[in-house]
Amino acid sequence: MKPQSRRAAAAAAAVPTGTTTDAASGAPSAPDAPGRVPSRDRHAVAVSVPALVMFALGLWGLDRGGMWRDEAVTFQVSGRTVPQIWRLLHEVDAVHGLYYLLMHAVLAVHPGEVVLRLPSVCAAALTAGLVAALGARLVRPRVGLWAGLLYAISPMAGHYAQEGRSYALVAAGATWATLLFVRAVRRGSWWGYGAVLGVTCWLHEFAVLLLLAHAVSLALARAGVRVWRGWGCAAGTVSLALLPMVLVSREQSAQVAWLRVPTVETAQGLLRTFLGPADGMYWTCLGLAVLGLAGLAGRRGELTCAGVCLPLAVVPPVALMLVSQVSPLYVDRYVLYALSGAPVLVAAGAERMAGALGRLPAAGRRVPALPHSRLRSSGGPPVALRNDCPHDDEPPKRCPAPRDRPHDGGALNGPHSSHPPPAVPRPGRVRRPLIVGVRWLGRPSQVAGLAGVLGLVLVLVQQFPLLRDDRSPERRPDDLAAVSRVAARRLRAGDSVLFLPAQARNVALAYPGAFRGARDVALAESGAESGTLYGREVDPGTLRRRMARLDRVWVVADRDLLAGRWKPGSHVERAKLAVLAQEFVPGRELVQGEVAVRLYVRPSRVGGAP
Repeated sequence: MKPQSRRAAAAAAAVPTGTTTDAASGAPSAPDAPGRVPSRDRHAVAVSVPALVMFALGLWGLDRGGMWRDEAVTFQVSGRTVPQIWRLLHEVDAVHGLYYLLMHAVLAVHPGEVVLRLPSVCAAALTAGLVAALGARLVRPRVGLWAGLLYAISPMAGHYAQEGRSYALVAAGATWATLLFVRAVRRGSWWGYGAVLGVTCWLHEFAVLLLLAHAVSLALARAGVRVWRGWGCAAGTVSLALLPMVLVSREQSAQVAWLRVPTVETAQGLLRTFLGPADGMYWTCLGLAVLGLAGLAGRRGELTCAGVCLPLAVVPPVALMLVSQVSPLYVDRYVLYALSGAPVLVAAGAERMAGALGRLPAAGRRVPALPHSRLRSSGGPPVALRNDCPHDDEPPKRCPAPRDRPHDGGALNGPHSSHPPPAVPRPGRVRRPLIVGVRWLGRPSQVAGLAGVLGLVLVLVQQFPLLRDDRSPERRPDDLAAVSRVAARRLRAGDSVLFLPAQARNVALAYPGAFRGARDVALAESGAESGTLYGREVDPGTLRRRMARLDRVWVVADRDLLAGRWKPGSHVERAKLAVLAQEFVPGRELVQGEVAVRLYVRPSRVGGAP
């Protein structure tokens, strides 16, 4: 047997029966005391409770009665055939290709808005459980429970849990990959980490920034060559697998031309979103997170909670913001997965503060001296009363009292006595945990757990209005269902419709019933046939000839575009505006949010316009 194997066998034999192993360091931990919940069960509870809470919150108000523009894209693209989706990905939106194929299978069961959002709800619930598992592995199950619940009641997590887009799934994959990263550093198996992270990056390519976060974690841990080699092989495999998407998506960068350069205010807004929008909660969580940064770099080769979670929360957003100074690519939903690190840091800080409070002495508390607290024998060392309990469940152990001796007129205390009087200390201040003052609440761990639950309840009460308001369609940039209801009340079969810009056709693709029988003036080829999102439109000359035959046309348009607050770059869009301004006058207008449904008529028909 090799010396290393003999040492491992000896170490395993030295661990008593019933002793568990610490998940983060691998060191043996104390056995579960009689009557306490086993460690494995505590871990299961810590993981399952946040997942169930997140799932319940995700189902609450899931049917908002309307999709916004990005959800509508998911809905109408996923409803196409697989060859049509494949053709689309070569033209536009390749970054969401795997998600569209997944949703194609989901919506084949039942096409509807609730089913559209159910994968995001399940993914968010899984993420909450994985955040709890990460906290339990790096610190302890109680920290994992707090962290998972903080994630579950976060407004940002709840928002994307109810959105038919890929971001909640990316967050689940990234958190799972981080958990596998921690395990791989300890055990040396990297294939699971590489596989999960590779699939996550194909759900959205910006998840590759997680590799930078994990590299920083290894640097903080001062990992050995073997660990760096294993991680490097996994990272290289993920990068090579992602290369085709990167090459294709670079040709489709016009899709994000609307993005702007992030500023310091952008970073501050993201930090407030991670920790809590309200001032009181924000500063409290920020202070706890800073407290949780203690021990950022542990022993050589050992990952710490702060060493894993701080890079996870900070590195991807910062890296994307820095890149966006040259080429704007930053949107907060692109780095939603970084949110997973923040609750663990806050929970670890709360755990550290609870431990510090438990070690404080009871201020001003005086306790009387206990009898027989220190006995001195005739030639031996002092025998002390053991009054400290290493485990909360064990009662204090007292030394046996000395046998009674007959009192012979003070011989016991006399000068010739071989038994000197016991040394009784004077009453005074005794260092005892502050938690002794509230012993009636239970064990210190129970008191800390109760305080954590109460804190989470207060956080939930404070954020409940935000969670409730987020269930309203008004919290999204637009409500295409409301626009379709307006159009359905006014449009009749045979009416002509003009979408300005072409992206406004999204409402007809998502809710075709409202536009059934209407004629799309500018459309040359549908999106499914042309391999585009919104269809291919006619050239400006053809558009002018078509509109010359019309006396009235319904226009579904962006209000800012109609008001001249921005100018379109397409020749077709400019031709639409020019024909409307030169040959038509606006009539009846129905506005729904940022989208206007307006009737345009020729001047000769103004008086008789219906």
